[in-house]
Amino acid sequence: MLEARGLVKSYRAPTGPPIRALDVVDLKVPAGHLAVVLGASGSGKSTLLNVLGLLEDADSGEILLGGERVSALRRSARSRARGRHVGFVFQSFLLLPSLTALDNVLLAGRYAGRRGPDTRRRARELLAEFGVAEREQHYPPQLSGGEQQRVAFCRAVLNDPPVLLADEPTGNLDDANGRVILQSLHARARAGAAVVVVSHRADAVVGADAVYRMHHGRLAAGPPIPEGETR
Repeated sequence: MLEARGLVKSYRAPTGPPIRALDVVDLKVPAGHLAVVLGASGSGKSTLLNVLGLLEDADSGEILLGGERVSALRRSARSRARGRHVGFVFQSFLLLPSLTALDNVLLAGRYAGRRGPDTRRRARELLAEFGVAEREQHYPPQLSGGEQQRVAFCRAVLNDPPVLLADEPTGNLDDANGRVILQSLHARARAGAAVVVVSHRADAVVGADAVYRMHHGRLAAGPPIPEGETR
C-alpha cells in the first residue's frame, strides 16, 4: 500500500508569497489498485508524484510504503527504498542518451542492487513484450517517441516494484502508443501494484479504482471526467 498523510509542499516565488504546490494532501492507494489524478497544468499533480516517489521532500507530512514511514528515513535510506519499491514513468522518458535501450532498462536493476544474467534476461523479456526487442542496442536519439516511452516503461517495471507512478505517461505519444502504456499500467495494478497515474487523457480513467482532481494543491475525490474532456 502507498499512503500519504498531510503532505505540504511550497516553493519560493520570484515575487509575492510562496506557492503552495501541495496543501495538506491525503491519499491512500492499496495494492492492486490504480488511481488517476486529473487537474490543470500547475495544479500540483507532478509535485505530488515527485513527493510520493521520494524524488522530492515534503515540507511536512509523511509517506508510507507498506506501512513503513519511508519519508522519515535518512536520504541514503530513502534512495534505497525508492530503488527497491518505486517505479517511475516520466512524461519526457528521461532515458540516458549515452546508453543503449537495453542498458537504460538495466539501470533500474543497478539502482536496486540487482545485477547478473537473470536481470538482463528479464530486461530483454520486457523489451520483447513491448515490441522493441530489435531496438535494444539502439540509443535513445535513434528511437521514436513511442519506442522511447516503451523502453522507459520497461525500466520502470524491471524490478516489479510494488508502487508504480506515471506522470503524463501518454503526453508525448499518439493514440495507439498511448493505449499500450495505459493498458500496461492497468495490468500492473491487476498484478498487485499500487499505481498512481497523472494524465490529461479522458480514457485514462476507464477502469480506474479511484479518480481524483487536483486544484491549487488540494486533492479531492471526483467522478471520471466526461468523454472528450482533456483536463
